Amino acid sequence: METKKSQPDNLPSPAPPAPVVTSCRKKKNEEATFLEDLKDHMDEFIHASMDEHKTCFKKTIQKMFGMSKVVAERNAKSKEVESVLPLRTTLSK
Repeated sequence: METKKSQPDNLPSPAPPAPVVTSCRKKKNEEATFLEDLKDHMDEFIHASMDEHKTCFKKTIQKMFGMSKVVAERNAKSKEVESVLPLRTTLSK
């Protein structure tokens, strides 16, 4: 008699791995002309799935907010600079 180890029936089977969604295009050929690169970009954009568009949009927005936080932190640090009042001169006769 052979005993087999099996998964209990009450556990769900593992989900198949999610497909890798590429987002936000990278330049394919560094030696491509501007028009060739633009054509590749437009083709990729037109043929991209909705998930790819959503992912790219989310990443772009996150980068924008991330950069705005960095800029705000830099400005907060620069506010520690000493302020100088304009010099007033008076002429006497």
